[in-house]
Formats: sequence, structure tokens, C-alpha cells
Amino acid sequence: PSIGVCTYPADGRDVLALLKNADTAMYHAKEHGRGHYQWFSQDMLRAPEEHLALGNALHRALERNEFSLHYQPLVSVQTGLVTGMEALLRWTHPQRGALSPSSFVFLAEESGMIAPIGEWALRNACHEARKLQEKLGLPLNVAVNVSPRQFKQQDVVQIVRKALDDSGLSATSLTLEITESLLLVSREDTIATLRQLRQLGVGIAVDDFGTGYSSLSYLTRFPISKLKIDGSFVRDLTEDSGDAAIVSAIIAMARSLQMSVVAEGVETAEQFAYLRERRCDEVQGFLLGRPVPAKDFPQLVERIHLNPLPRRASFDRDYTLF
Repeated sequence: PSIGVCTYPADGRDVLALLKNADTAMYHAKEHGRGHYQWFSQDMLRAPEEHLALGNALHRALERNEFSLHYQPLVSVQTGLVTGMEALLRWTHPQRGALSPSSFVFLAEESGMIAPIGEWALRNACHEARKLQEKLGLPLNVAVNVSPRQFKQQDVVQIVRKALDDSGLSATSLTLEITESLLLVSREDTIATLRQLRQLGVGIAVDDFGTGYSSLSYLTRFPISKLKIDGSFVRDLTEDSGDAAIVSAIIAMARSLQMSVVAEGVETAEQFAYLRERRCDEVQGFLLGRPVPAKDFPQLVERIHLNPLPRRASFDRDYTLF
């Protein structure tokens, strides 16, 4: 949920004013990536004008080549070597500079721009992944996020097939990351689309798994190949027994369903050690490296391979990686 909060009497002296300002704060929470709460401030009253200006700039961003992709490595827990990467969208705004997706993806979805932007990201990710495979001599897999709106607005299968054909990237080297929300409101045509993608050889991953509060029945109905454990569970797993239990349960469940598992947001050697003991397949996070442009990715891979994560590690609070 996205929650907006205001207080009486500082933010309003009657019910209508309080509701209006709480609503404004709620939309501000959505613009910051959803799943958050925001306290109301007077600065938010200027948000509609900024919202409109950002929306207008977003429509011109594709024409002006203001978008770029950064790549964050995925590393095998068993070998400590890079197996793939996630393509992450960045927007270099002419006035505001570099913007992360959390500041504009909601607006892109709201305006319908997410479809052409998503297509651009898929096409470029396939091209850059193919070049990186050749340069590094590694069968890297690239993961690309696909919005539920893209499934509604576009022929996703045709777009994916064209991106693969144009780039020369093998279908087995591409994973599409979808959200649980797409599966919750799914229709038969969505299921058919996902099955066609799997038949091409493309992997299907459920991003931020565990945050959707949904029925798990879709795990057997949909052709899912990978679960990505949300970083909110990984962050405190060495301190919070509840989060640790959830992480262990997701890994065990995925293995029984013959799915692979990626843990997002891995930042410490303790987290890595815990995940390795539970036989998680891959990890992703600042412990391995921050997202970088394609030109810097080979250097990052080289650093990781020269200093691989240890193949055998125990969960020990005094354990350090570097």
C-alpha cells in the first residue's frame, strides 16, 4: 500500500482539508516507488505543477536519447562467479540530472509511456548483453523488467522475438522479470503469452517475491522459472528470525517446484553466508557491485572473478569477506 499522512491542526482544520492533504501525501508516496508512507508537507502543494513538467519531459526523453541502462551483476552462490546481470533503467533529465526509476516509472505507467520506454529498454539490453557476452566470453544472462501495462498494450511475444533476432542474443540468455500484481489480475491471454515466451526459451522471473500478499496458487499455474526474494527480507535476515524463516521457506519452496532463486539486496558477507548455507542459487546486491553502464561492466566482472565469494562459508557474525 501507499499511505499519506497528515496531522490536525497543522495540516488542516477541517475534514475536507485533512483528506485533501493526506491524499496529496499518498500520491507522493506512490511517486517514490509505492509500498511507502509519506507525511504531508506544504512543499507537496507544488507537486502537481512539477508532476506535469516531469510528464512533459518524459514524453520527449526517448526522442532526445536521455535514457540509458545500467547493469548489476548476478553471482552464483556456489561458484562465486558472475552468471548474469539485471538491466536497470536510468533517465538523465536535462535539468535534474540522473533520475532512478522510482522517481518516474509510476508517472510513465500512468501516462502510458511505459510501453515504448520498456520496449526501448528490452531492445538495448539485448544488444548490450550480446556485446558483453562476446567481449567477456561468458554466457551471461540478462534480466529485463516488464511492466503489467506492457502486457496490456503490446504484443510482448513479437517484441521479444524481434529484439532477440535483431541483437543475435539467444532466447535462453534473456529473463523477463514480472511482478506479482500481473499474476494476480491475470487473464487467460496473459497465461498464454507467458507460455509462448517460455516456449521461445525465455526465462520468467517473479520480481520482489513475497511482497504481494497473494495466493501462491499462481506458482503452479504460470510457467515461472525463477523467484527473486525481495531485498526487504534479506536486509535483516541475520538479525530478524522472522525474515530468516521467510527466506528459508521461499528457497525450499522454489526448489520443490524446480525453480531457481535469487536473493536481492545482499550487502554483507553474513547475508551471503546464510544464503549459501540455505542453497540459494544466485545473489545480487552492493556486496557484489553497484549498477554500472555497459562499458564498465567488464571491469566489474573482472574484479568479482579475481576476488570471488568464498565457496564454503559458515554463518558467523565475525566473518568478513574483504
